[in-house]
Amino acid sequence: MLDQNTATLPVDTDSPAALRSTAEETARIAGAYLRTVFRGAMSVSSKRDRHDLVTEHDLAAEEIIVPRLLAVSPTWRVIGEEGGVRGTGDKVTWYVDPIDGTSNFAQGIAFFCVSLGAEIDGELVAGAIYDPIADRMYSADDAGAYLDGQPLLTRAALAADAATIITGYPTAADVERDGDRALAGFGALVEAFSSVRRTGSGALTLAHVAAGWVDSALGTSVSPWDVAAGALIVRRAGGSYRPLHFSTVTADGPDHLAPGFVAVGPGGHYPALETLAVDIEARRIHAGKP
Repeated sequence: MLDQNTATLPVDTDSPAALRSTAEETARIAGAYLRTVFRGAMSVSSKRDRHDLVTEHDLAAEEIIVPRLLAVSPTWRVIGEEGGVRGTGDKVTWYVDPIDGTSNFAQGIAFFCVSLGAEIDGELVAGAIYDPIADRMYSADDAGAYLDGQPLLTRAALAADAATIITGYPTAADVERDGDRALAGFGALVEAFSSVRRTGSGALTLAHVAAGWVDSALGTSVSPWDVAAGALIVRRAGGSYRPLHFSTVTADGPDHLAPGFVAVGPGGHYPALETLAVDIEARRIHAGKP
């Protein structure tokens, strides 16, 4: 495993550019570790149910990331998917997903990533998503979005009959909540779009929207560490990210705390996607079941 302290750390630790640099360096270090253990023997267990997996390497990667962040600035606060809240800072908050796409990782499917997003006073200011197998770094700060260190501007989205959408909807939980309406909603997307994909990593999906390789995405069961970096990267690259609020609890909060989203490339107009998103949002709020 690489030494966690080998990278040169920025001096102005709280500026968006410095936070992006820290996110990139830290994600790359964790990703290098994940590359060495991918498709090897590993311990896999479930959290909520069989659809929500965790491996020993999720925990190990988070233990690479969090101590390194807190070593840069002990005034930061870090919220990790596996370890919860660490640090006592009240200015910069990090959202860390050590492996977004754990099921893919556990099964040897090369579509997963490391995601780190930073907020200041509730506003996203920097983030990085690293795909360790493809060795691609997506990042953003207040100045723009970047792919492998070069400025990233998303190409115009295609018309629906030529476009691709990535979505995890409906998950097993969505089917349980929405019944036949969930399957009908998925069918509407299949009919409206040229291609529908289910990739298993919300963060890397958002990175692909930002890169212009996917035209749109719909997420209905996400946590802040899944989307904090990706939402900022999409927006800074020129796309749109709209949160979906399934209860009044998150409606007045930051967008990355919402449990759902719609992300679209510049100029994308997808009535079937918008209709489905509005329908899901309205039904969840009405039912009081986020």
